Amino acid sequence: MSRIGRKPIDVPSGVEVSFLNKTFKVKGEKGELSQIIHQNMQIDIDGNKISVSRLNDEKFNRSLHGLTRSLIANMVEGVKKGFEKTLEINGVGYRAKKQGNDLIMNLGFSHPVVVSEIEGISIDVPAANRIIVRGADKQKVGQFAAEIRMKRPPEPYKGKGIKYNYEVIRRKEGKAGKSAKK
Repeated sequence: MSRIGRKPIDVPSGVEVSFLNKTFKVKGEKGELSQIIHQNMQIDIDGNKISVSRLNDEKFNRSLHGLTRSLIANMVEGVKKGFEKTLEINGVGYRAKKQGNDLIMNLGFSHPVVVSEIEGISIDVPAANRIIVRGADKQKVGQFAAEIRMKRPPEPYKGKGIKYNYEVIRRKEGKAGKSAKK
């Protein structure tokens, strides 16, 4: 049996969960999320515990078991605490600022790059070279942060670009000039 799938999920106070017609809904202080659960998965809500089980041990159902439990746990955590990704901008003249609901970045192009907030996602710029993406939906936060990063991915020679705060850029040596061949 799946080690992750059989772990019960604790529902913290202030979070409401419901499961009706194969749709799992979670409501909390950070927002409301819903997820359609596969028909082969069974969700049992017992007070402040949620358990996920499967109908049988077919390979497909085993693969869904841990996934379903992780999705539900992420939804519960998201509406209670929320998720965030921090991005760093490296490069001379590279910077970001927030203007209304838009993130305006100077990334070495001839024009500023503008990214607008989407529903459920908030952008914070505490410093000119730091961007924080926050939201209740883990998948949306990660996807939005990845889209911002793709505006100017870090390059290996000088390390310029947008990277995650935990990311380490492996640097390459530039090409050797005439003096190295002597």
